[in-house]
Amino acid sequence: MNVNRRLNVSEVGDVTVVRFVDRRILDEANIQEMGQELFQLVEEQGKKQILLNFAGVEFLSSAALGKLITLDKRVKSHSGKLILSNIRPEIYEVFKITRLNTTLDIKDDEADALAAFAALQAT
Repeated sequence: MNVNRRLNVSEVGDVTVVRFVDRRILDEANIQEMGQELFQLVEEQGKKQILLNFAGVEFLSSAALGKLITLDKRVKSHSGKLILSNIRPEIYEVFKITRLNTTLDIKDDEADALAAFAALQAT
């Protein structure tokens, strides 16, 4: 099992659920490390259904948003699906300003996101 320093990773059925260790995702070095850990889930571990739960995240830098865009592209290139959940209103506002709320799949909470994955599998 890989050791993640920036992420808590668990499995719910076929879905890889990722929670962030850091409450404030601001530091460039931490963002690079977080990005590498996320990319490894897709590239090295072959994870195709990834749920990013932002429940513990209070602040998110624009550099972190760039990692999310790259992750979304990598997941899609592997015929996978990325869903984000539990984003605080003040962080969601940044997603709206950057229009990422229209390109990334964002659900209110983890249960909604897991239900969306289940609906995908049913089709």
